[in-house]
Amino acid sequence: MATQRRSRRFTKTLAITAGLAALGLLSACSGGSTSTDSGFGFPSAEQEDGSTITVWVDASREPIAKAFQEENPDVPISIETYDGNSGGSDTFKTKMALFDQSGEGWPDVVFSTQTNDASWAAKETNGNQAYAAALNKGFLDQGFLDGFTDGALDPMTVDGTVYGLRNDLAPVVLWYNKPLLDQFGYDIPKTWEDYEALSTKLAAEHPGYILGTVGDSFVGPYVYYWGAQAPIFQLDGNTFSSDFQDEHSTKMTDMLDTMVGNGTLVQDSVFGSDFVSKYSDKIVAMPGPAWYSGALFQNPDSVNAPAGTFGAADPLYWQGEDQVTGNVGGGVWYASSHSKNLAAVKTFLEFVTSSDTSAKLNSGLPAYDSAASTWLDTQAASGFYAGDFKSAVQKAANSVWGGWGFPSFSPETAYASVVVPALASGKTIADVVPAWQEEILNEAQVQGYDTK
Repeated sequence: MATQRRSRRFTKTLAITAGLAALGLLSACSGGSTSTDSGFGFPSAEQEDGSTITVWVDASREPIAKAFQEENPDVPISIETYDGNSGGSDTFKTKMALFDQSGEGWPDVVFSTQTNDASWAAKETNGNQAYAAALNKGFLDQGFLDGFTDGALDPMTVDGTVYGLRNDLAPVVLWYNKPLLDQFGYDIPKTWEDYEALSTKLAAEHPGYILGTVGDSFVGPYVYYWGAQAPIFQLDGNTFSSDFQDEHSTKMTDMLDTMVGNGTLVQDSVFGSDFVSKYSDKIVAMPGPAWYSGALFQNPDSVNAPAGTFGAADPLYWQGEDQVTGNVGGGVWYASSHSKNLAAVKTFLEFVTSSDTSAKLNSGLPAYDSAASTWLDTQAASGFYAGDFKSAVQKAANSVWGGWGFPSFSPETAYASVVVPALASGKTIADVVPAWQEEILNEAQVQGYDTK
């Protein structure tokens, strides 16, 4: 590699003029870059103060990256947009593998919409140094890390080492349309059983009105099955399991099939123009992540509801069981162990996760406690939401079911390839559960997991 050749010439020159002792702390790291023991739990590249850091973001995070650029003009930064790894695209992993092969090109910071990337980014691959830098071994101050909401960093923690910073929490709440509930004389459902019963009444009394959608690849697995404590995506060490026969799984499958059948669950994507045009004024209630607040309800290009229309209620749960909920993403910031300007990376990470600016620009609940408090207070004081918005979101944030797994692949791909087309062709979810389960297990095996 070019970097290797430069390193060898530099080494030879120093050997002639100052002796090899000057290089005592240098070693060749994988990928061909010169590295030292950073003291942070990973070998770092030779640092170049003032060098430009390259940051990869999705379109939704571009504003916060640009805000950093504006507020920190002394930190040179190059901002590049990509798909954010959305839908389990694996773009992040694929691109880093290419940079590993070439020995150069790694971005200094990457934002991913997926919470499972640490499962691969924290590990050496084919002799290549892990992409993700260890964050809690001295690189970031422990006082700063302690500022994250309890449990927020768990999915990015491998063997006690933190490899990523959660941007936002994405607990599922029940969004409800207060004017429609009042008009129809319905109560806010509290349990999954209440939700299904409301579906039956709504279909009979007000056809065309809906209680949600199953058309997005993230909704089925994360909103419904995770929230139902369905053990379809679990990881224990290197053993992956997917149990669709568990009572929690079968009850959720039956409920979804019933609601799709009576028309109260539709198959349009919440991000699609058809959903907006057909259902913006017909959503009676729907479970969804906290970030629906900005992404849908207050978004001029989406539902764009009038103030006082929607409220957030406590998450749905099975009657008589634990009051838990699902989680839909909550993006993650990763720092590169190959960065040549770790000081700038540190400044950037702290800004995008904990600053007042980040709280203002975040469409969902920030994972950093102080930013979350600012965000919740701002949302509650806006007068936009009906009911006690802050209380419901806080409860949901502390109620995410801990039985879901974080392997190196996403449940979204199997749902998108098996369930979505099956529903479109008129089949039920129950019809394709065997194929869905087989696809999930096949993906696990391809990734090197033992399955059962």
